[in-house]
Amino acid sequence: MASEAEKLVSGFCTAMENPEQVQTTMNYLADRDSKPVSYAYKPPEGTPVRSWQVSKHPTTIHNARPIEDRLSLDRQGFILVHHHSSVTNFYDNAEVKSVYYPEIERLVKEASGALRVVAFDHNVRCGPMAKRGEKGVREPVGHAHNDYTLKSGPQRVRDLLPNQAEALLKRRFAVINVWRPIRGPVEEMPLAVCDARSIAAGDLVPTELKYPDRSGEVHSLVFNPDHRWYFFLHMPADEAILFKGYDSAGDGRARFTAHGAFVDPATPEGAPARESIEVRTLVFF
Repeated sequence: MASEAEKLVSGFCTAMENPEQVQTTMNYLADRDSKPVSYAYKPPEGTPVRSWQVSKHPTTIHNARPIEDRLSLDRQGFILVHHHSSVTNFYDNAEVKSVYYPEIERLVKEASGALRVVAFDHNVRCGPMAKRGEKGVREPVGHAHNDYTLKSGPQRVRDLLPNQAEALLKRRFAVINVWRPIRGPVEEMPLAVCDARSIAAGDLVPTELKYPDRSGEVHSLVFNPDHRWYFFLHMPADEAILFKGYDSAGDGRARFTAHGAFVDPATPEGAPARESIEVRTLVFF
């Protein structure tokens, strides 16, 4: 059986021969016998940050650029857009909230056809900066997951808009994330998104996410050979991926779009570490 190093070398050769796809591994939930639990902060002494284990599966990740003009939020669950931002420092929370949030609300409203969009949360990711303990910076998430579930999607509306939630939840709404590089092109730990049509309902496992003041719920993903993964090769800083983390409509359109960072065997030695920002939005139709 080939070692992990041999698989990565093989994947690098394949990527060089065929730049339209990458042979790599994707991390999935290994055991679904009990509800997984993860902590978003330092857990109590003796408690693991994560109660569950990952399993690595060989995965083909396709370059979506040849089909980017055929992608749809309601079919595949993700699209690529070109977007110039006026933000000068994406690590400045105040500037992101005052400048970038309104930009993203306008962008998502135009892309989705929504009546109203509310940007409510964001994170910035960079592996080396996170390891140095720089405040507010996290490492890329290296396992397949989806940020919301049938339970936690509506709960975010109740949490964030309590006085309007009852009326808003009577209509269709969605949660759409906007992911972009802070610096490009992205060569290290790019983001992969899974075609929502290739995800079976049983592949999504509710996972408790504990915060100091509350508990949320996300989906972990178990392996299914039918999953079809995509990424956008060498994304520059003026491109963004919009992907749907939840949709209240159960009429056959995309509802959940699993995603996660992956190791690209074709990443050049010494390539800059990925720096990215992701904003979450509530989208009302």
